[in-house]
Amino acid sequence: MRGTLVFSGTSCPALTGKICENLGMAPAEADLSQFSNGETSVRILTSVRDKDVFVVQSGSPTINDTIMELLIMISACKGGSANKITAVLPYFPYSRQSKKKSHRGAITARMLANLLHVAGVKHVITVDLHASQMQGFFKCPVDNLHAEPLIARWIRLNIPNWRDAVVVSKNAGGTKRVTSLADALKLNFGLVTTDRKRAPNMSASMIMNHLDGWDNPPAYVNGVRHSRAISEDRDSEGNGSTLSSRNVLDCQGSPRRANAPSLRTSSLTRSPFTRPYHTPSQTSPIEELKDEEDNGDEGQVYNDQRAQEVTHGRLVQGHVVADDFPSSAPSDGADGSQSYQGDCDDPMTMSHASSFFAPEPHALGGSGDAGGSSDEEEEKLRDPKIEHMITLVGNVKDRPVLIVDDMIDKAGSWIAAAETVVKRGKANKVYCMATHGVFGADCLEQLQACECIDQIIVTNSFPIPERRAKNASKLVILDLSYLLAEAIRRNHYGESISPLFQHMTD
Repeated sequence: MRGTLVFSGTSCPALTGKICENLGMAPAEADLSQFSNGETSVRILTSVRDKDVFVVQSGSPTINDTIMELLIMISACKGGSANKITAVLPYFPYSRQSKKKSHRGAITARMLANLLHVAGVKHVITVDLHASQMQGFFKCPVDNLHAEPLIARWIRLNIPNWRDAVVVSKNAGGTKRVTSLADALKLNFGLVTTDRKRAPNMSASMIMNHLDGWDNPPAYVNGVRHSRAISEDRDSEGNGSTLSSRNVLDCQGSPRRANAPSLRTSSLTRSPFTRPYHTPSQTSPIEELKDEEDNGDEGQVYNDQRAQEVTHGRLVQGHVVADDFPSSAPSDGADGSQSYQGDCDDPMTMSHASSFFAPEPHALGGSGDAGGSSDEEEEKLRDPKIEHMITLVGNVKDRPVLIVDDMIDKAGSWIAAAETVVKRGKANKVYCMATHGVFGADCLEQLQACECIDQIIVTNSFPIPERRAKNASKLVILDLSYLLAEAIRRNHYGESISPLFQHMTD
């Protein structure tokens, strides 16, 4: 293309070469080196005056050096009077730090976007940002391409019975990505969630049993005070005994109210000439609608049967174990909660037990997915002192399973999800799919050694050493060079990039 230069950083020279080959041109020349003290040196060996410059740079094991090299190259092209500078980032660095994970945390992805703007970037092309809202960090246009059409085409061509497959998300934060692929292929989807297992006595019954049958305050009808104890006497079917409001602890340590009535009672009688009264503070419109539905469906049978497509399993040190596997967790809860057993009617003891029923602490007081992909979560999965409960939602029996996420960095959650769908869900094959194959530490080797994983599919957005790729027989690398080359061509000529988001026909 006339008037266009494509520079390659040190992170992905092979990918840049394929992009230039698809464009019918050669990569522009630049001297990239480092001084003895580690400083980055960049010299542009080609005239960039009034040219449309594209700098291709992705992540690498030396991510900070890669970012500094990219910023210096952009600044050098800007000082050389380039007409427009576009940063092509197949993998956007620091994309997982797009939100504050603690009160004193930093939004590093936004800081990197500001650095690119100061360096002189006028356009950004990337693939599958960790959070699509990151596009708002930039002060220039951002083309967030998707590898989903490429992955969907590979599924149709390489999985024989792909129409029976189930797309599964290994965490709640990736459901949107999974449902998008499932809708494109017209497949069913499922979900795998992992929660820390609590002590047997620490359950929701601690709160619900305490609220069951609570005493209502007196109501006023026509200026006369009516006590709710009358209704309680009627509930006792004329026995003349009122219900006690004293709370006790059961054998599991959960507080309950002695002789508490059921939530649904039909024995309450009222005179046909008396208008039913409601206290605004006691009955809400939603509760009234629920009562009407209950009265209208008296013939409907309610049962406590568990849904057939929900499967639970025990997760110890990152692996699914049998139900009779001995637990190494201490008697008290892994999160510091104590066990209360035996009957105790002391209100202070009951209050002390209830104080331990609290949700997991989240970042900034309620962001549930803030630290879902952090290294700390992977370390907790491997902690032998903490036992987790893993839940599979969806029917995967005798079907191939496609576990999908945006990147593969740590192996813990992938192996746990694969073992769950195979050992608990009885799936016949498991395919782990992601756009970015980061493969930190020995992640690729662990996935290769897992018997429940059949294939690992990633793209070449993140450079994978050739030696590691050859040793992993399950690894399949899809080429992004055509997608990025077409995006560069359309960007240069001012054409629409909407066709790049459409799924390719076979």
